Amino acid sequence: MLLRYSKLVNPHTAPKESKARTIFEYLVIIIGIAPMAMMVNWVFLPHAFVGGGLTGICSAIYYVTHGLFPGVFPEYEGAIPVWLTTFIFNTILLLIAGLTVGWRFTIRTMVGVAAITLWYRVIPILPEPIIADPWVGAIIGGFVFGLSLGCVLAANGSSGGTDIVAMIVNHYRNISLGNIMLACDVLIIASAFFLPLPASMQVEGTNPTYLQIKRVLYGVSMTISYTLAVDWIMSRLHRSVHFLIYSSKYDEIATAINTTVNRGVTVLDGTGWYSKQPVKVISVLVRKPESSLVFSLVHDIDPNALVSIADVGGVFGLGFDKIKAK
Repeated sequence: MLLRYSKLVNPHTAPKESKARTIFEYLVIIIGIAPMAMMVNWVFLPHAFVGGGLTGICSAIYYVTHGLFPGVFPEYEGAIPVWLTTFIFNTILLLIAGLTVGWRFTIRTMVGVAAITLWYRVIPILPEPIIADPWVGAIIGGFVFGLSLGCVLAANGSSGGTDIVAMIVNHYRNISLGNIMLACDVLIIASAFFLPLPASMQVEGTNPTYLQIKRVLYGVSMTISYTLAVDWIMSRLHRSVHFLIYSSKYDEIATAINTTVNRGVTVLDGTGWYSKQPVKVISVLVRKPESSLVFSLVHDIDPNALVSIADVGGVFGLGFDKIKAK
């Protein structure tokens, strides 16, 4: 028999907190996406890197069109700016996604696209990268880029680009989002081999093919760095734990967790096999940062309680991550 403490209101489902949480997430998307634009305009573009995703495509267009439109884009030395191509491509993809996947998915992505376009436009492109060494720039710049993207993804947002392509393809074909995005990144980074080398990368007496390969490797290093950063921050922000608490004061502990930690609690019926006496077992899932509060509550109510804690790979549902098909 399960005894659910459902009479107490869980704030994670309350309208006021839901609205406040939504506003907070939009702010995180808008502000958290700024470091991505900084790394692009201060490190990647000055070094002429071509990474994965839509950023890589727009960067490649920026390099190829350099000097072709001096009268139209004088402040970008005649090149089509990244902010403009980002906005155009994402607008087209969002329209397609809205008609296929649904407009509910596109709302937060629209905010992310508007934010990244604005930051690309406001943040100036530096003539010299803030990190002079290209290898260090690729690794550190990629890591900061990934941390920024991870914060946006943690707020259920997106910067658009290949994320939208992956969602559209996944809507019609049973292909994982990760595989779709990986395939896009590989094609985009490999295309850097065929782009003309900028003057900053040309070294007299060095085989051009060797320099082109180095350019591709810069893009690979940058992509690996930001991928690791995204995985790191997502695992840190979304890590959860499962508590099993054995105590004769289970009712007080369960109520305290409900009202103080704002988490749902399930009380299980059990039997102590040695004593042959019935026992109550509290089962509760919380975020990792909330675990210290749970320990404190248990200690204050019943210092003799037996507590078991285990890390869980993921928790989906009310108060935790949204349930996704892929």
